[in-house]
Amino acid sequence: MFLYVVCALLLAVYAGSTILFLFIYWRYRRHVLQTPAISEWPTIVVQLPIYNEQYVVRRLLESVAALDYPRDRLTIQLLDDSTDDTSQIATECITRLRETGLNIHHIRRKQRTGYKAGALAYGLSLTDAELVLVLDADFVPSPDFLRRTVPFLAADQKLGMVQTRWGHLNTFTNLLTWSQTLALDSHFVIEQTARSRAGLLMSFNGSGGVWRTACIRAAGGWRDLTLTEDLDLSYRAQLIGWRFLYLPDIVIPAELPPQMAAYKQQQARWARGSTQTLTYMLFPLWRSHFTLIQRFMATLHLCQYLPHPLMLILLLLTPPMLNLRVLDDVPLGLLGLVGLAPPLVYVFSQQQLYPDWKRRLLVFPVLLALGTGIAWNNSRAAINGLLRRGGEFRRTPKFAVGWQKSSYALRSDPNAWIELALALYALWGVVLALQTRNAAVAPYLCLYVFAFGLVGGWSLRDGWQLKRKGRVS
Repeated sequence: MFLYVVCALLLAVYAGSTILFLFIYWRYRRHVLQTPAISEWPTIVVQLPIYNEQYVVRRLLESVAALDYPRDRLTIQLLDDSTDDTSQIATECITRLRETGLNIHHIRRKQRTGYKAGALAYGLSLTDAELVLVLDADFVPSPDFLRRTVPFLAADQKLGMVQTRWGHLNTFTNLLTWSQTLALDSHFVIEQTARSRAGLLMSFNGSGGVWRTACIRAAGGWRDLTLTEDLDLSYRAQLIGWRFLYLPDIVIPAELPPQMAAYKQQQARWARGSTQTLTYMLFPLWRSHFTLIQRFMATLHLCQYLPHPLMLILLLLTPPMLNLRVLDDVPLGLLGLVGLAPPLVYVFSQQQLYPDWKRRLLVFPVLLALGTGIAWNNSRAAINGLLRRGGEFRRTPKFAVGWQKSSYALRSDPNAWIELALALYALWGVVLALQTRNAAVAPYLCLYVFAFGLVGGWSLRDGWQLKRKGRVS
């Protein structure tokens, strides 16, 4: 009983914190930042860390080559650790771009030491540029991207990083990408805006941000102790006094993973890396100069994937407790009430961005199921992150075309069968809830049935499609 109540209260606290983000966002929603005027453009290096990206590397290089910035102030680094045809495609493209006068370098390492963090650190050791823009392989910056972001850093020497809002190149490819759009929009529209405007700690999102090189070096540089090098460096930089700024009106589109296995791999990396960062940053954070509310909200940020283990524990405990009739006196109304806050975030974010926001919200039931059904996948990763540092950086494959035709498509993992087993376990709980007349518990358990059934079944379906097309790798 005690463990059940504690898990439920912790989930309520986490869900309730979104109310604060909504309040802050509502207060600053009309606050527009004016681009500062500057007299001289600082030097900048655009770093493009890639690994086996043959479908998108040409698009990446051509979009970066089109950036409107003084050519004598701009350097491009393609940090290429690829082991397939990506390098040959990149070489041909870079040769052509150099002929236009672009200062672009194709940098190859002998070993993929440190993965993305190692590539960024190595590239930084080869430049003395004042600023650095980091872009993942699937991002497509507009030509005026640097003209709109760099002035903020040039005008404020205490500013360490500016982050822009992610857009989406393939929102309506399928229900998975459509659902991810809602999730990411809520983060970038509501949460990041609220953190930045209220002076709360925020993070670089791994791509689409411009750093001050001095900030990176002062914070100790990129390191591969976690799988979320972006979150790790962000907290180290802010703990020594650097400020960050979020620019929601500057959008840089990227690709969303359209395959369930790719999505689960991305989520697992983020979950493991975030909890690894928690183990390194929690004590320095609470010994810092920040206010109590800043430290509390930052702690929730670093614990962002721990609700998944809590959800899993609640599911595993519920049927036995129903059988023993010990849930009859547990008040679940509070949990249901605060559970309304996260859906409001999705509604507000879509309403602020899109004229057809009501139609876009039709996919919300799928997103709700994904957020719950991914609990087993993310719980394993989060617990691993609490126990182990580092690990293999498994990049999210980018397809640009249909993923079923791609050599990068991932096979389904055995976890799909565990997810289906959890769906059946939750169904047993529904039966017990109805038998014991615990009507308040039944809807939660029905959500688990739908969520785990959807994620597990989706994974198996994707794997079947690959086998049918002979694309399993």
